[in-house]
Order: sequence, then C-alpha cells, then structure tokens
Amino acid sequence: MSIAVGDKLQGKVTGITNFGAFVELPGGVTGLVHISEVADNYVKDIHEHLKVNDVVTVKVLQVEPSGKIALSIRKAVDQPARTEAPPRREHRPHHGEGPGGRSSRPPKHSDHGGKGTFEDKVSRFLKDSEERISSLRKNTDSKRGGRGGRRD
Repeated sequence: MSIAVGDKLQGKVTGITNFGAFVELPGGVTGLVHISEVADNYVKDIHEHLKVNDVVTVKVLQVEPSGKIALSIRKAVDQPARTEAPPRREHRPHHGEGPGGRSSRPPKHSDHGGKGTFEDKVSRFLKDSEERISSLRKNTDSKRGGRGGRRD
C-alpha cells in the first residue's frame, strides 16, 4: 500500500516514548506521532492520551525518502469550519494619544534642515544615558554605603 501526504489512515499504537508515539499503519509500516501532534491542547504526559494497542486515526504529514513517516492525530480530526471571526475589541486611546493609538504630539525634528538629525539623536541618547547612569550610581552607592566608605 502506498502512503501519501494527506492520507487519513487507521493505525495501532505500538510504542510510546516521551517525545511521541509509534503507530503501525496498514501495510506494516510504522510512523511517528510527535507529542505536539497528539492533541490540540498542550500535552505534558503522552500517557494521559494514548496507550499501547490503541487504535487511532492519523493524518500523514510527511513521508521522507529515508522511510520516516510523520503523523498527526489532531489534524486527522475534522475541525468544524469557522463561519465568523470572533469580535475584536475596540482600542481606546490612552491619555495623550490620538486616533489609532498614536501620540497627538508632533514628532521632534532637528532645525538643521534634515542634516544632522542622526547625530542629534545620538547626542541626545548619550546625554540621557549618562544622566540615567549617574542617577543609578547615586542610588546604588547610597544603599551600599557609598564609594570608598568605611567597612568595619
């Protein structure tokens, strides 16, 4: 029997590991159902879902030239078609935001006619960064007892 990607087949669980389950398909070939393909929800322990000799319906996900067959139990179950998307929540702007969640303030630009904007941003960043580092040092030094403080 030829097995092709997309086929839905009945198989019997022949072995269970911590990463998945081996399923014997018609024709005597064996494929692997990875633990992530056992159920739609998170599977912590595969033994809670499958046991050896269980008969399961699987969908063929991949057939490698080496003979390995990737299977899925969760994709073998036909999902009901969704007719309508769930309703979306309306975004309410925060204080100071305009429509679309953007700030109502105009962007800050340099007065250099387009030249030097990158350099201005870098110098502003460096200045802000140095201020933050110095205030951090002041706060941590006071908690540690200051730089060069006496230790008893």
